This record gives sequence, structure tokens and C-alpha cells, in this order.
Amino acid sequence: MDGCGDFVQFLGHDMSMKIFMHLDDPSDLVRVCSVSSSWRQVVIANNLSKQLCLKLLPEISSVTPIIEAKDLIDPLNLRQCDCLEWEFLRRNHKVYAFLARGLNHFIRKDCISVAISASSTDNYPRESIHNTLEPSDRVGDRASYWSSEGESDPAVPETLVYKLMTNMCLVTEIHIQPFQAYFQHDFPIYSAKAVRFRMGHPKFFEELSDMLDIYASCHIPADDEFIWTYTSPEFPMTQENYLQKFKLPEPVLCIGGFLKVELLGRVQRQDVDGLYYICISHVQAVGRPLLPCFDIKMLDHEGKCALNYLPADRYATSTSLKRRNGASSRFRSFTARLIQRGTRGLEQVMLSTLHWSGAVARNDTDDEPAELP
Repeated sequence: MDGCGDFVQFLGHDMSMKIFMHLDDPSDLVRVCSVSSSWRQVVIANNLSKQLCLKLLPEISSVTPIIEAKDLIDPLNLRQCDCLEWEFLRRNHKVYAFLARGLNHFIRKDCISVAISASSTDNYPRESIHNTLEPSDRVGDRASYWSSEGESDPAVPETLVYKLMTNMCLVTEIHIQPFQAYFQHDFPIYSAKAVRFRMGHPKFFEELSDMLDIYASCHIPADDEFIWTYTSPEFPMTQENYLQKFKLPEPVLCIGGFLKVELLGRVQRQDVDGLYYICISHVQAVGRPLLPCFDIKMLDHEGKCALNYLPADRYATSTSLKRRNGASSRFRSFTARLIQRGTRGLEQVMLSTLHWSGAVARNDTDDEPAELP
């Protein structure tokens, strides 16, 4: 900028900030940092990457305080001339820059990618949880729905567990459609009395990521393999055949990428056997997922985790190697835990106390986030 004039110095701080705040693309902010050291200093000192992140994704404002700049980002190697406060500003800039550019800016109708398990299934696999991923209650000439086993006690709950599209999603609402048995007398609707939602991460993240298909193929309930860091209020469910929308009190940042739907209470008895059932034809989770090149690494069972970024080529290579290495040993330990599992228990860790530290892959030649593909 020498010899060309620097409008930041010419216009002053307030006017320059108004101009910079009109940037609505995270890549533009990266380019601003590349113009000169003085522009980069302005961006970092004024937390512009954080402000842009909140501008692009205002729903995340309730969870930004849990982002901490600790040694998980970069080891602190302060020289005598370094300023500790500046180091924290620089590190926070990196975290928010990656976060702003990693979140998909388009709201998806459904963030669910895989149906994992149900607490019970009446006629498996014909009435399995996988049917709830279909938007219609019919596929061709076949009814498409999940059905619980019958119970004489209408208070017995059921649970459905799903994997979200990425290990970090911002979820705003859940949609559920109860199934209407059009092939039974009076067309009964097998809804639940109420629903509740939990989100969280696996207790053994690496092992479970390789065993999701085992749960599905072996028809095994997976509830005990997770720590649920968020629990929603209960929502009443109506006994009507339509996609019912349950908006969460505030957007929830699901770190770990798993959703559990709790169906609380039964309202419909089947004439044939006199037992109560719950049947669901479709489940959706509305939100914004992180791009695939971002991933979460769980650091402990309390929910502390690190945010990792890998460019597309390194992401594909890393995923392939991870799947090949240690598959047999993980299967053995996974099987042993299934055999030794005791009674069910849910560990609840409030999201507000979750310590999430951003650990981003460092570019050896540049301090700024690399361009996303």
C-alpha cells in the first residue's frame, strides 16, 4: 500500500469499520488480511472475523462464548516482543475465520444422513427406522414407516437415534410425522403423546464411526453409546397425520453429530392385539451443517473437543486411512462392550458448560485460513 495511499489511514477508524463491515464473504476478509500488515492488524484487533461469523450465522450468537483460544490452536511460543493479548486476538481470529467459512450458508431441509437404531421394532426390517428417512408414508405399493413393539402400558417410551450430516451441525427445529395406518379399520394414527430431543457425541468417537452399519444390520439399540450434551423441553404431539414441526427454544450447536428422538407415551391401541404402538413415517432435522473438510475430534468423555480443518485432498486421504487402520481391533472392542453393557443410563452435560476449543490445521507458510475448495 506504500505510495498508493491507504484509505484506512485516510478515512479513520470509524469510517473504515463501516466499509469493512459490508463484507459478507469470509474469503473477502482473508483477502483483506493479505493486502498489508496494517489491514491485517485492523481485522484482528477489531474481531472482524467474529463479527462476520455472527452476521452470516446470527443463530450461533448464543454459543460463541464457548469458543476458547487455548493451546489446542497453536502452542504459545512468546518472544519478548510478543504481546499476550495480541496472541489471543490472533488465535480467535483464526477460529472464527475457519468457522465462518466452514458453515454451509444454505439452510437444508434435513440434516439427517443415517438412521442408526431404534429402541424397539415390531417387524424388522419391514418396519425399521430406515423407513423414517423417506419423505412419504408409501414407497410404491408398500407402506413406509417405523413401528415400535406393542406395549400394554401406554407410558412406555421409545427412542430413535440418527447420525447428522456432519459432526458439527446447528439445528433449529425437528420435524416428525406420525404414521396413519390406512390399511386398518378407522385409519388409526399411532402418534406419541409428547416428544423430546437430545443431541451429543459418542462415548468412543473413533470406534463408533466405523461401526454405524453394525448397529443397523444387527438391529441393536445404540442409546448407551452416547453422551447427550443437550436436552430439549418436552413438546406435545398431536394425533394428526401431518409433518409436525418442533422449533427448539434456541438454535443448538450439536457437537458430535448425533440426534436422539424420544417418543414419550402412547395414545393408540391396536385392535388386533390390544397393545399400544408408536409409528413414525418421517423425521427431519432442520439446520446448517459444517462442510465435510471440517471435523471434530473428541478429547475426553466430558465433551471437550477440537475443531480440525483438512483441505479436500487431505480429507479424502485421511478418511481412507482411518477406515483401514485398526478396523479389526475396533470391532473386537466394540463387540466386547456390547456383551458387557449393563443397565441404561444417560449422562447429561449442559451445552453451556461444554468446553469447545478450536484446533485448526496450520498452514506452514501462511497464518490465515487456506482457501476452501
